[in-house]
Amino acid sequence: MTATATPVDEPEQLEPQDRPVSRMVRLARRLLPAAAAALSGVLLYVSFPPRTLWWLALPAFAILAWCLHGRTWKAALGLGYLFGLGFLLPLLVWTGVEVGPGPWLALVVIEAVYVALVGAGIAAVSKLPGRPLWAAALWIAGEAARARVPFGGFPWGKIAFGQADGVFLPLAAVGGTPVLGFAVVLCGFGLYETVRLGVEARRTRVVRRGPATVALLALLLPVAGAFAARPLVSDSAEDGTATVAVIQGNVPRAGLDFNSQRRAVLDHHARETERLAARVKAGKAAQPDFVLWPENSSDIDPFRNPDAYAVIDKAARAIGAPISVGGVVEKDGKLYNEQILWDPVKGPGATYDKRQVQPFGEYLPMRSLLGAVNENWTSMVRQDFSRGDKPGVFTMAGTEVGLATCYEAAFDWAVRDTVTHGAQLISVPSNNATFDRSEMTYQQLAMSRIRAVEHSRTVTVPVTSGVSAMIMPDGRITQRTGMFVADSLVQKVPLRSSETPATRFGIAPEMVLVLIAAGGLGRAVTSAARARRGGPRETAR
Repeated sequence: MTATATPVDEPEQLEPQDRPVSRMVRLARRLLPAAAAALSGVLLYVSFPPRTLWWLALPAFAILAWCLHGRTWKAALGLGYLFGLGFLLPLLVWTGVEVGPGPWLALVVIEAVYVALVGAGIAAVSKLPGRPLWAAALWIAGEAARARVPFGGFPWGKIAFGQADGVFLPLAAVGGTPVLGFAVVLCGFGLYETVRLGVEARRTRVVRRGPATVALLALLLPVAGAFAARPLVSDSAEDGTATVAVIQGNVPRAGLDFNSQRRAVLDHHARETERLAARVKAGKAAQPDFVLWPENSSDIDPFRNPDAYAVIDKAARAIGAPISVGGVVEKDGKLYNEQILWDPVKGPGATYDKRQVQPFGEYLPMRSLLGAVNENWTSMVRQDFSRGDKPGVFTMAGTEVGLATCYEAAFDWAVRDTVTHGAQLISVPSNNATFDRSEMTYQQLAMSRIRAVEHSRTVTVPVTSGVSAMIMPDGRITQRTGMFVADSLVQKVPLRSSETPATRFGIAPEMVLVLIAAGGLGRAVTSAARARRGGPRETAR
């Protein structure tokens, strides 16, 4: 028998007109993960206030999980950075409203690095069993780092702050912003795993029970936990009630030059307080037990300027109640952003100096270096504000009022320690006039709603130009003002003294999640090292 050669099929030759199409397809496939990462970041931004589309955070993280699954650390670093840019560029655009795009872009470029590093970590643990758990813990570890460094940290954009209208909100009372954010991210990664394993089972007709169980638990447990935590949320009065007035005096002009109108701003708040006093006298409004003015309502130091002292004193006597006045005060050559407790009979008394001052807004890090680059930058913050060193709790008409001034509302510790020092009610005096009509005020208002549930306290938000609000301990806004209008809010609110688990646990839940993240990374590194040595690699089954 003679052997015959079997003909070998020649590779199909592409026609010249087909080659560009193939290149375009390959290019599209390469660009798809990058585009998906950036767009999922935008989707996460859209889930934040002033919109109430909180649930969009879940598909945002599901898409991110798809982008990062099985990627090398270099690819994941880039994809994570794109996700960070898609999220933070629109979220933080308000930082450049008055000072131009330079500071805004610089802030986003730096903050997105944290997201990039988290992305690389998520890709590393995506090869492990239980990957939704490790990935969600890594995200919270990234938030913990971002909230601390550099320059004291910048927690703006925590996932928890986008969930004030969502079903996960009760989890804030369990473990604060870390547990609330962890639940949202875990649910998003669980959604991806559920869909991925469903598609795989349909293709192979084999259901991998272990991974499927983990995926379903990651998807459903956060929701179940949120419903189980609902009894922790209450607006009942444990220590009676107090009638509170919030004053929004408005400013003559929005923007940075509102500072040149300092006397006018003070006059506006005094006038609105006196207008409220007239309404009280006429029986059209309830007599408040105490009154809360915003941050910077008196940028003129009343201890050094008799005219400012007289204006505030007259307003306090007119309303017949103590006022918490937001002032800029100089002591021993140092400048402080201060809240002053002003009694209608005794005048000024206790004070609280803001502890978490804002870098590049209230003080200038690396002043000499920045001045060498551009003198205009140093002129924007001529004198640095100094930090206070004690929690702010005022006794106002028998009520313990905790104070977290503006930027401090973003920091877990700055709000919590007012409650651990006895606050029955929390006030967040703020000044948003420099940010015009941007989304900043709504983002900050959402933070205060989270804090109300986290510590089960009424939260008041007096703002110079809006939006001022009354927030119940269950996170509901019962009254609010418009923006850039003079107005006042008066309401009888519940006082509470019990502590939620979040208040009692403090930083512990966040540290547990950081340790879980570290454990996941450790397992991923060990698994990769075994694979390089030719040993068995830990994989999801």
